[in-house]
Amino acid sequence: MIRALFILLLPMMAQAETVRIATYNTELSRDGPGLLLRDIQRGDPQVQAVVDVLVAAQSDIVALQGVDWDLEGQAIAALIDQLRTTGLDYPYHFSGVPNSGLETALDLNGDGRTHGPADAQGWGHFTGQAGLAVLSRYPINEDKVQDFTNLLWRDLPGAELPVTDAGPFPSEEAQAIQRLSSAAHWIVPVDTPIGSLDLMTFHAAPPVFDGPEDRNGLRNRDEIRFWSLVLDGELGRKPDGPFVIAADANLDPVRGDGRTEAIQALLTDPRLQDPRPADTSGALTTVEWKAVGEMRVDYVLPSADLQVLDAGIFWPDPDTPLRKTAEQASRHRLVWVDVTAPTRPMN
Repeated sequence: MIRALFILLLPMMAQAETVRIATYNTELSRDGPGLLLRDIQRGDPQVQAVVDVLVAAQSDIVALQGVDWDLEGQAIAALIDQLRTTGLDYPYHFSGVPNSGLETALDLNGDGRTHGPADAQGWGHFTGQAGLAVLSRYPINEDKVQDFTNLLWRDLPGAELPVTDAGPFPSEEAQAIQRLSSAAHWIVPVDTPIGSLDLMTFHAAPPVFDGPEDRNGLRNRDEIRFWSLVLDGELGRKPDGPFVIAADANLDPVRGDGRTEAIQALLTDPRLQDPRPADTSGALTTVEWKAVGEMRVDYVLPSADLQVLDAGIFWPDPDTPLRKTAEQASRHRLVWVDVTAPTRPMN
C-alpha cells in the first residue's frame, strides 16, 4: 500500500522541484586589474553588500554581470568563497575572457585615436573589465558550453553596421575585426533537478555614447537580436529543450534611447515568456540611473515550455536594512524567476 502510494506521488514530487534563476549586474568592476580581488579580500563594503543580496535572494543559478575577469579566475573564486562563508554555496561556475577591455590596434569608435577604452573589442580599460560569470548549485556541462565571444559583428545574419556619407564607420578595417559581443554571448548547459537547461546570457552595450552613425545603438540591437537567430537555428546549436535568457540587455522596451523594437521583439517572441518580475511596490524597474531615471533593462525570460511559479525583483521595502544593502550593492537590482518542469515538449 505504502509503495503504491509512493509511486502515485512521484509525478507530483517531480513537479514540485523548483529552480530559481536570476540575473544581477553587480557593478563589481574596478579601475584596474587585480583591484576587485583586493577589495574582496579586504572586506570592501560594496562587495559585502553584493554578497548579502545574493545570499538573501537564494538563487540556484545566477548570471552575473559587471564582474572583472582575470586569467587565473582568482576574483570569482574569492567571491564564491565569500558567498560560501556567508551561507550560500555555488560549487559550479563558468567564466571566460570577455571582449570588454580586449585591446585592438585600431580606432574602433571614430575619435581619431587608438588604444583607448572605446577602442577595445568592448569598452574597457583592461582585458576582462566588467566581465560575466555564471554561478550554479547544479553541475555545469562545460564541454557543451557555446561561446560566441569571437563572432564578428558583420558575420551576424542581417547585421546592420554603422555607415556615414564617407562609408563604413569608423572604417572598413575596423569593421573587419569588430566583434558583436561587447562582453560575451554564452549558452551554458546546467543539469538541474528539472532536467538539462540552457542558460543564455550576455551583457549588451549601452545604446548611447556615440554619434549620428548610431554605432552603439545598432550594436545593442544586434546583440539582443542574436538570440532570435539562435532560436531560429541560424547560429550555434538550436536548443532542443528548456532554456532561460538571463541577462542585462541595456535596453528598456519603451523608455530611453535605443532601438526599442529589438527588446520588444524578444519579449513577445512566442518561444519565450515574460513573467514581468516586479518589486514589492509592483514596479518593473531594474535600474535607476541619475541621468535617465528608472528603467527596465535586466531580464529573466524562460522558454515557453517551462512552468513559471513565481518571479520578482529584489528591491525590499524602503527604510529596511536589506533595502539599504541593495542600494549600496549596485544601481541594478537582482531579478529572479522560479521555474519547474516543462509542461509540454518544445517544437
